[in-house]
Amino acid sequence: MPEGLTQFTADSSLVELLSPSQNYSERVAGKALNMIVLHYTGMKTAEAALAWLCDDEAQVSCHYFVFEDGRIAQLVAEEKRAWHAGKSCWQGERDINSRSIGIEISNRGHEYGYVDFPQVQMDSVIELVGDIVKRRNIPAANILAHSDVAPMRKEDPGERFDWRQLHEAGLGIWVEPAAIVAGGEMRLGDKGRQVQQFKAGLEKLGFEISPDDKFDELTAACTRAFQRRYRQERVDGVGDVSTVDTLERLILIGNCP
Repeated sequence: MPEGLTQFTADSSLVELLSPSQNYSERVAGKALNMIVLHYTGMKTAEAALAWLCDDEAQVSCHYFVFEDGRIAQLVAEEKRAWHAGKSCWQGERDINSRSIGIEISNRGHEYGYVDFPQVQMDSVIELVGDIVKRRNIPAANILAHSDVAPMRKEDPGERFDWRQLHEAGLGIWVEPAAIVAGGEMRLGDKGRQVQQFKAGLEKLGFEISPDDKFDELTAACTRAFQRRYRQERVDGVGDVSTVDTLERLILIGNCP
């Protein structure tokens, strides 16, 4: 182990490899650890991604890393503040790193040939998330995508990640997406009461978004982030009937905080 790195004991019995990163800090006092944020690595190989997350020049890290073959590594102790979410916000909280556990899932991502997550990898992610939820009592609505908390910057883990499967394992929130039909679309530049109501729903779910009646770049980004999780068939940033209906049903069934 490189000089200066502090060894720690794995927090989860599922961990097969300890790969300590020095890219962490203390959690801010008084902030409850009540979120899990899922990422993809967005690099060509798992080995390169893991090395980067452990490189002090990178200034990024995560708590857990899941390989394509399902192996799980831990890089930062859960009690520490890993640097994975960056500039982000959810439900009004801007220091997501102090309140969350970050899980990096090896996948090339949109830039390098985005592919489906292998089932063995999904199984490990589900098992790991379930273990953390059980130990940390994480609310279902606080199992999040990186794109949820940073919609203008991030796309991960993206529309190929199987959120439905996670929910079927009793983790996270989900409703069956409404069918895509023609008409009733809100697009960039649109204004009006319908836009305002749609934005209010996105805000209730947790997105940081202004409550006005303008369908701006941030609204489109939040819409895409929503679609990547809940209406994965088409991710276009358009507030169509399918997206609106799916959002409304999520709120109505009480899945939102």
